[in-house]
Amino acid sequence: MMAAIQAAKAGARTDLYEKNDRVGKKLLATGNGKCNFSNRNMNRDAYYGSAVSFYEKLFPLFGVRETIDFFGQQGMLIKERNGYLYPLSEQAATVLDILRFTLEQYDIGIHTDCNITKIRQEKENGGFRLVCGEKKERFYDAVILACGGMAAPKTGSDGNGYKLAKSFGHRVTDVVPALVQLRCQGDFWKSVAGVRTEAVVTLLVERRHRKTVRGELQLTDYGISGIPVFQFSREAAYALLYRKSVSVEIDFLPDYDEAAYERFWSQRFRRLCTKGRRAGTPDGQNRQTLEQFLTGISNKKINQLIIKAAGCRPSDEVDTLPEEKRQKLAALYRKFPVTVSGSNGFEQAQVSAGGIPAEELTNRLESKLIPGLYFAGEIVDMDGICGGYNLQWAWTSGAIAGLAAAGKG
Repeated sequence: MMAAIQAAKAGARTDLYEKNDRVGKKLLATGNGKCNFSNRNMNRDAYYGSAVSFYEKLFPLFGVRETIDFFGQQGMLIKERNGYLYPLSEQAATVLDILRFTLEQYDIGIHTDCNITKIRQEKENGGFRLVCGEKKERFYDAVILACGGMAAPKTGSDGNGYKLAKSFGHRVTDVVPALVQLRCQGDFWKSVAGVRTEAVVTLLVERRHRKTVRGELQLTDYGISGIPVFQFSREAAYALLYRKSVSVEIDFLPDYDEAAYERFWSQRFRRLCTKGRRAGTPDGQNRQTLEQFLTGISNKKINQLIIKAAGCRPSDEVDTLPEEKRQKLAALYRKFPVTVSGSNGFEQAQVSAGGIPAEELTNRLESKLIPGLYFAGEIVDMDGICGGYNLQWAWTSGAIAGLAAAGKG
């Protein structure tokens, strides 16, 4: 939509072809329906893929400021939360409506329920002939492929864009789900399913540290989810694709440095384990069980999980625990290890990683193989972390490709 709008604004007669029965279906699901459409804290480190090399060339031409201006000039009020940008309505439908109305404003032809099955290059005049279905054909001087990747295929991004690109001789790098949940080994996950907790999660590939992220961790009946997991899920997915070992360490008590953490456990053992002895009751009465002792440290289900992982029982008396088991309990809250066996599929992924490699594109996202063929958005080998970065790439790449295809870029 952004590519079509910018091309039309530059004076080109423009048509938009949409596989679904309406445009922007996937946009409605972004940001849990609130549409975090960009982020003021824009930086190169928020992106992955070979096309990150375009960051300094493209984002200064159409970046966050231009995106805010575009939607603002079309009447959308904007709110900001810690740099995250949303429509004031907090409705993704607002962003979509702005785009739809702008498409109409510039008299852009919108062809829905139209699955482009073939694009033929006209050798004589250098243009392109698009085939929709079996009979409909239209001729154009330039074509922009903005078909998305493979994430959320029910919304239309089923990988067809890659097939069209390959028909012109383009390569497609390995594509994996990104911003997605991770599946983990272990028979305990159902016992903690539904728990949400602040945590620090660390990704290890071949036992080597790759990334550490803090945020709200979500435990599921098959593994781990939540924004901190999403932020490194693409790295985990690639490592698994290449048959490397992947694991995650979870810190359930992230607010302590090492010294403070040691003091915390030392004081807790000293203070709570002696309550029964001070009460003047017969030996063995009013002593702390492990379940009682850990109450208040974390979610009860997490406490139960760690008790079992440490080889203990909830009814064990803390005073009688061997020192090595006390140490193991403390260590597990700080570094709970899980082995990652896979990621959820493209159906659950917010984006896909991989796509058309940067070396096959110009600085205006035109094909180096086929002049007049452009690419924008997720189909290109570039994806971002959570926080509006992937939508900003859509606006940036769409605007650049649209202007270039119209001959104004």
